[in-house]
Amino acid sequence: MAQIPPTSPDPAQRPSALSAMRYPIFRKVWFASASSNFGGMIQSVGASWLMISIAQSADMVALVQASIALPVMLFSLVAGAMADSFDRRRMMLGAQLFMLLVSVALAVCTWSGLITPWLLLLFTFLIGCGAAFNAPAWQASVGDMVPRAELPGAVAINSMGFNIARSVGPAIGGAIVAAAGAAAAFAVNAVSYIALIVVLARWRPPSEPRALPRETLGVAISAGIRYVLMSPAIRTILVRSAVFGVGASAIMALMPLVARDLIAGGPLTYGLLLGAFGVGAVAGAMGSAHLRRLLSTEGLVRYGCVAFAVAAAGAALSTRLPLTMAALLLGGAAWVLVLSTFNVTVQLSTPRWVVARALSLYQMAAFGGMALGSWLWGFIAEHDDVRTALLAAAAVMIACAALGRWLPLAKLTELNLDPLRRWQEPATAVPVQPRTGPVVITIEYVIREEDVLEFLGAMAERRRIRRRDGARNWRVLRDLADPQIWIERYETSTWLEYIRHNNRLTHDDATIPEHLRALHQGPGAPRVRRMIERQTSALHTVAVAGSSTLSEPLIDPNRSA
Repeated sequence: MAQIPPTSPDPAQRPSALSAMRYPIFRKVWFASASSNFGGMIQSVGASWLMISIAQSADMVALVQASIALPVMLFSLVAGAMADSFDRRRMMLGAQLFMLLVSVALAVCTWSGLITPWLLLLFTFLIGCGAAFNAPAWQASVGDMVPRAELPGAVAINSMGFNIARSVGPAIGGAIVAAAGAAAAFAVNAVSYIALIVVLARWRPPSEPRALPRETLGVAISAGIRYVLMSPAIRTILVRSAVFGVGASAIMALMPLVARDLIAGGPLTYGLLLGAFGVGAVAGAMGSAHLRRLLSTEGLVRYGCVAFAVAAAGAALSTRLPLTMAALLLGGAAWVLVLSTFNVTVQLSTPRWVVARALSLYQMAAFGGMALGSWLWGFIAEHDDVRTALLAAAAVMIACAALGRWLPLAKLTELNLDPLRRWQEPATAVPVQPRTGPVVITIEYVIREEDVLEFLGAMAERRRIRRRDGARNWRVLRDLADPQIWIERYETSTWLEYIRHNNRLTHDDATIPEHLRALHQGPGAPRVRRMIERQTSALHTVAVAGSSTLSEPLIDPNRSA
């Protein structure tokens, strides 16, 4: 679902913590999502405390969080590909309706006394599936709702909305569970989806007509994976977010046990601990704009990891509710600052055509780390104790901070990732259809000997961009008879993929072909040949059609490839 971003506010107005709320579309969806988040927090309290009541092992309690995080790891990439290809509003609406139905079924089964530990995990897993399909569409839509300058603040506000719910919802959830049981908490969660469903059903965003046919799901997934793998800045985020997820999952996964075993409290205590974590996250979101002006992207993540390590160690060593709540305040602030920084860096490093897939891969890394960490810390708590698990998680967070020495995050820069839109489909002497292929493209340059090293340096970046945007078998060749002749060669599977490939070039990418054209010393522009591969086994068929060549060149020396 493409959408033209709203006009940016006056440049003199520096984006603030809440300035993204000026945009009506974002504001309406945000408030509706906040209602759903409240229900989700209440449901989380009910599920975790219900598991303590019906299961005796610590690892089963930790698996409640793992069952919610695991679907994000399993299905986010599919969801991201769908969000880039289909109407994001419809995706969000479908996910919310699915979670409503699952929540109703969970409430009914619990009220009827049919719930078991594994059935509870199944229901929480299904709710996690709905969240996995909702998240990429919602997060990718934020960039369509607010201008680019407002994106960091909008992402932080989203985290703040979730954590406002976290700060109040768990306490309410604890009170509901204590007064009326887990079934009532699950029923409240089911009702909470209604506001967002209504807003999404009434929203009619404008959309741009699709210039090219929609990619198949498999092709879209492959394109998303390829783009991320060929983008060093995003690869670094995936590694760092996975390590952060492993360490950060300990507090959330073990919080019911912290409340019961370290503080000797009940469901209300658990709700208060979650509330403290949420209040800290709200404070972190409110202060994020100021901190981003003071610290670099890497500095913000490093300090956040160290702060979370202090919070985990504090929760492990404290036996008093006020001290544990203070530690969790710090942990909540670090949580939202680090995760929102990862999210913003991915969005600002990715063009709109693939942003949902990049976000889904980031979520897979982060939530995959959380799912693994939830199981790991539950296993340690079961075979040793909760305190040991939290201290081990603190050590992982210190390692995540130290990892920045070797894998630092890229600085947030003002990249122009809008499509260049200079390229036009060339006319061809040989008739071609979208499915015609494979297509082989060669571009011939004339390069002086003194410019060769500079040319090869530019070609190294050209190779990354070509492969990232879908080119296959890229290579650069030098003519043995005339050493000034250099040929860039690559392939695409079909003519349609060739068109897609060229339409993916961004304004920021355009510096490379401009540099190469400046190095070219031949008459006119570099010469481009476009050819269709033909198999020799089909020669008799080609001959009947009146052709006698093994390849059919489509030459246009005046156009860039």
